[in-house]
Amino acid sequence: MTAQHSSKSKLAALTLAAVGIVYGDIGTSPLYTLKTIFDPEHGLVLNTPNLLGIISLIFWGLTMIVSLKYVSLVLRADNRGEGGIMALMALALNSVNKISRWHFPLMMLGVFGATMFYGDSVITPAISVLGAIEGLEVAAPGLAQYVVPLTIVVLVSLYAVQRHGTAGIGRWFGPIMLVWFAALAVMGLINIAEAPQVLAALNPLHAFRFMLENRFIAFIALGAVVLAFTGAEALYADMGHFGKKPIRAAWFLITFPALALNYLGQGALLLTHPEAISNPFFQQLGSWSVYPLVVLSTMAAVIASQATISGTFSMTKQAIALGLLPRMRVLHTSESEIGQIYIPAVNWLQLIVVLIAVVGFGSSDKLAGAYGIAVTATMLATTVLTFFVIRYRWNLPLWLCFGATGFFIIIDILLFSASTLKFFHGGWFPILLGGVLFTVMMTWKRGRALVFENLQKHAIPLEDFLQSLFVAPPTRVPGTAIFLRGESDGVPHALLHNLSHNKVLHERVVFFTVHILEEPYVADNEQVRITGLGHNCYQLNVHYGFKDEPDIPKVLALCAQHELPFEMMETSFFIARQTVISTPGAGMAPWREHLFVAMSRNARGAADYYQIPTNRVIELGTQVEI
Repeated sequence: MTAQHSSKSKLAALTLAAVGIVYGDIGTSPLYTLKTIFDPEHGLVLNTPNLLGIISLIFWGLTMIVSLKYVSLVLRADNRGEGGIMALMALALNSVNKISRWHFPLMMLGVFGATMFYGDSVITPAISVLGAIEGLEVAAPGLAQYVVPLTIVVLVSLYAVQRHGTAGIGRWFGPIMLVWFAALAVMGLINIAEAPQVLAALNPLHAFRFMLENRFIAFIALGAVVLAFTGAEALYADMGHFGKKPIRAAWFLITFPALALNYLGQGALLLTHPEAISNPFFQQLGSWSVYPLVVLSTMAAVIASQATISGTFSMTKQAIALGLLPRMRVLHTSESEIGQIYIPAVNWLQLIVVLIAVVGFGSSDKLAGAYGIAVTATMLATTVLTFFVIRYRWNLPLWLCFGATGFFIIIDILLFSASTLKFFHGGWFPILLGGVLFTVMMTWKRGRALVFENLQKHAIPLEDFLQSLFVAPPTRVPGTAIFLRGESDGVPHALLHNLSHNKVLHERVVFFTVHILEEPYVADNEQVRITGLGHNCYQLNVHYGFKDEPDIPKVLALCAQHELPFEMMETSFFIARQTVISTPGAGMAPWREHLFVAMSRNARGAADYYQIPTNRVIELGTQVEI
């Protein structure tokens, strides 16, 4: 009984935490969704049939896209408990054969989806905080000029505190968002009570009738309706932090009912007071409630932004491990939670782009056009990748796979197509961001492949080299030398340089190779593989998942269990620092080669990335042409 009570308490705590972290983005959507849908620019007339059709579309969209697709289907496609587009891509790539014709297209699709997530992560803080502070315009129109400056102050403050982590304030996220969702539900119920006829929108026929009668205008409106579903990807991405049960419980018990009631409530308000369309969210309870709602919604928007920023850090770390981005400085902000990280370069770059979005667009209405494309593109990529997982990993019948994902692919294509109509009204912004990031990622991956090919051309087989070396062995000196060696490389350049210049070899030599697997984590007892090469030389292979934290001192401690103990003060690490040189007429286009060279020069050093003690490192330079 005690164990059962403890399990329920843990589930309740995780559910509350999930409400705070996972559903912040979708939870702040009522701030701007209906206002944007009925924006005069879209040409949609505010009348009872159209209003009931829109509310019906939102309700059934939340039911089908979030409840059925993400919560019921996609959450099942976990990569050893981890979710998110990167984890799903790795799972899909593992599900098809490496030489399959699908391997490269799936990788491209996964990278595309990830870059769109980055676009989403820039727009979420901008539109959420703007949408919250725009409530001031309702209370006092004269305050409109202060909306953008106040938004900038809030955002700069938010990004400035990232380096301190969220351990201190994170415990308040759940309770604050619980109050937020309670407020959404209560406001919704009050307005529904005044105009209960809005409940007719629960009949999906209103949605179908709206689409049939309005056709092209309804198709355009779909691009704004999708704003109600933003943040659905976050519940999948955060699966590794909370698990499926808390995320599902938080959605069905708290988030979904609160959102449904609030959208119905805003619809009821507009049925009786159509003039409230200027900002229906902040007019739900009358003028007395505006300032409290501005404060509460700003707190909710900051929490939603925090979740997106943390997700960006996590995504970047995974991309580095999968070889899609150069190594960057990653700081841990919590001693107990390994997932809480801070990447300075990403933090400040993202802030700059977010501020450009706030100043450039100036309002949540204008940013809404940019939001839809990023969200729907990631949704579409997720659905396609899910098909390959359930077909080739779960080995389900083809008809069932098409049935399970085909319906959602049609919906995703419809929503994405409707969002692309807003390309010239802000939609270009996430596409531009995604295009730049896609180019950077693919350039880095291709550049690393060219470096690898060059090294392979000049590689000396290690076993043959050691055999010839010990025919007339060099002088052995006390201590252990560890040479970092790439996958499938020959003799490390650092070893050749050391022998050439110093004419000596340590009494114990270890060749250290890191393998990053297409899975999130590798258990400690499976990370280390040691092969004896003779003459007190060893090949040490270390296997990490793409979410594991590289830590060479920890690995060396594990080696003691394999009868290869290390004394750190008697161990030296020899690392070859590669200087990449662009050569015309080969490899990539010249501008891509120069981009790769620039990224390579600014990449974080291997010693720092793998947490090797700096006083035990010896770096030797080598040049590589691409």
